Amino acid sequence: MSTMKAVQFETGSGPENMSVGDVARPTLRTGEILIRVHSSAINRADTLQRKGLYPPPKGDSDILGLEAAGEIVEVQESCGRNWNIGDRVMALLAGGGNAEYVAVDACHVMPIPKSITMLEAGGLPEVWLTAYQLLYLVGKLQANDSVLIHAGASGVGTAAIQLVKEAGATAYITAGSSPKIKFAKSLGAAEGFNYKEGDWAEKLMEVTKGNGVNMVLDCIGGSYWQQNAAVLSMDGRWVLYGLMGGATVEGPFLRQLLSKRISVLSSALRARDKQYKARLIESFEKHILPKFDSMRFKPVVESSFSLKDIAKAHTLMESNGNIGKILIRVYSRDGIEEL
Repeated sequence: MSTMKAVQFETGSGPENMSVGDVARPTLRTGEILIRVHSSAINRADTLQRKGLYPPPKGDSDILGLEAAGEIVEVQESCGRNWNIGDRVMALLAGGGNAEYVAVDACHVMPIPKSITMLEAGGLPEVWLTAYQLLYLVGKLQANDSVLIHAGASGVGTAAIQLVKEAGATAYITAGSSPKIKFAKSLGAAEGFNYKEGDWAEKLMEVTKGNGVNMVLDCIGGSYWQQNAAVLSMDGRWVLYGLMGGATVEGPFLRQLLSKRISVLSSALRARDKQYKARLIESFEKHILPKFDSMRFKPVVESSFSLKDIAKAHTLMESNGNIGKILIRVYSRDGIEEL
């Protein structure tokens, strides 16, 4: 049996118990390709999975990592897309990215834009596809919309700001520090609000002259429901994709929804079926990916860690101190092992 190096962890434990060890190298199923991973990333979902709060979908890899970039080393005969050995690609994964090799459905793979390095590409698919899905497929973003993006300096947040600006809409963000707000504004956010400094909802309503916003992109959930309802305009769309602030809502939640005809929408990309992901990637590849080479979009990277330093990467993520993506270096094109 062929083996490879991959991140290992004790379910329910902290980052200090993470390590790199030998596991079985993936074998391809129908329609899959095998990628030698050069770079990957961590997402909030990885820290939740490590804690035992977000298991992978049934039948998918339990190795951490929802995205990866690298070179194709094996192609299944009936893969359905014209990929070749040696192609530089990046992939959306349900798991398995924090390892030397990953098997992925051929329709969940995209070419790496020429303007993006292999390292940067390892942190692009999950957050950009999430932001694109939430704004367009779920939230039905329109030009001249106003959108509030919580965690505006996160990977999804920094992608969403750029997508909103490109659409001709206005982005506002919440974040936990002045440097994060300053950076978000450099990406195109009209204004940012520090949630540690008083009532951000009141400040947002002042900035918008009482109009509020058409859409809220919400990864917080329970603890923000009253403020979200307060800032949403009539017929506003509340797009929920995370529960960092809890899953419980207490109070006149439904009355608030009815009074403004607010639509509550939700999505979790990881659990979507393969066909949905394939359609999403096809749309993203057509409408968004070319704009990286024209420099209208750019990936935002906080830092990168060697795979063996995965615990440090998780510690940084859980400190909430990062602006943009935390990347994982797995293998270098010049043959220098990062393991």
